[in-house]
Amino acid sequence: MRILIVTAGSRGDVAPFTGLGQRLQQAGHQVALAAHGRFADLVREGGLEYRALPGDPVELVRARTAAPSPEAARSVFAAFLDELGEGVLAAAAAGTDILLTAHGPAPLGRLVAEGFGIPSVGVYLAPGVPTREFPPPGWPAGQLPPADNIAAGRDLLARTDSLYADVLRRLRARLDLPAATAQAPDDWPICHGFSPTVVPRPADWPATVRVTGYWWPVRPPGWQPPDLLVDFLGAGPPPVFVGFGSMTPSHERLQAVVEVAVKRAGVRAVVQSGWARLEPEGDDILRVGDLPHDWLFPRTAAVVHHAGAGTTGAGLRAGVPAVPVPVLVDQPFWADRLHRLGVAPHPLPLHELTADTLTAALRSCLDRSTYHERATELARRIRSDDGPAVVLSLITQLEDGR
Repeated sequence: MRILIVTAGSRGDVAPFTGLGQRLQQAGHQVALAAHGRFADLVREGGLEYRALPGDPVELVRARTAAPSPEAARSVFAAFLDELGEGVLAAAAAGTDILLTAHGPAPLGRLVAEGFGIPSVGVYLAPGVPTREFPPPGWPAGQLPPADNIAAGRDLLARTDSLYADVLRRLRARLDLPAATAQAPDDWPICHGFSPTVVPRPADWPATVRVTGYWWPVRPPGWQPPDLLVDFLGAGPPPVFVGFGSMTPSHERLQAVVEVAVKRAGVRAVVQSGWARLEPEGDDILRVGDLPHDWLFPRTAAVVHHAGAGTTGAGLRAGVPAVPVPVLVDQPFWADRLHRLGVAPHPLPLHELTADTLTAALRSCLDRSTYHERATELARRIRSDDGPAVVLSLITQLEDGR
């Protein structure tokens, strides 16, 4: 069966699907992964066919940030969605029997699959279905009582519908399909790629919505750690990791915060440059580029990160405490989850981050043994999951039912 996985966004929105795709391929399927051009090598290194999607997420973030008004920002995003819709259509037309779509492009993926008369499945990295049990990711934590969580989730879905309305209308005309809502039907299958240990499956989700366990990124074949990194790790106690992934905050302020906090906390640090282009300096700081988290994180004492879904999962898998510094979208949800799981102090939203607060959080994270003990326990449970097996089983059912 020819399987197409469609995703859009940052590296963290792409990397987990290399692991899922490789596992599906090992089961005998032909797997292609459609993503933005800057991730073509990441996809191919995972042994998967790459299909191009237009647009650059870095430029999108910068353009939306620089837009002079909310209306202008919305216009920038609408143009991005138009291009993305055409890209999803072209990727599916290259040969597809079943389409798996990440949360971001899900309205486009479902519609294109409908137009081609093939089944589709949601493959989400964060909770994407309203529930009474917690507010939807992207909604301020603690702002609503539990009885209103469903309403909040539906409100976010309605906002998404409005963003996609124009591009979906044009795509429906292209595919000669009748008008319909952008929201997924209740019986549409969705697999969530995180561990039930981290987010137990809500009891009020439809039966077709699953929590599978994580889908871990593929480590590039033949990858070896840089000698400079190996030497740094061996020259002293385990360092802390500091990285903010695809976030693009003011790097001058953030660099100063990191430099001072590392010195005051008395720790060594491996700092990932990321899209923020962090370049802090110090005798106990080593700057690095993109590195496999599954190799690096187990060699650290703690991880300071933006609480993206993938980085959060990698830290939990490694069994190390965290200092979450959320910025936007689902990151506050994961940051709050880390704290509730007992592996992190209170989250430090980026706009509140100072050298003093980061220093205090680092010392708390490292000095309280309960954080490490809890992280070790959770890692053992998370590693026992087999997330791709659940997706593979669903695909087999869909294949048998065709």
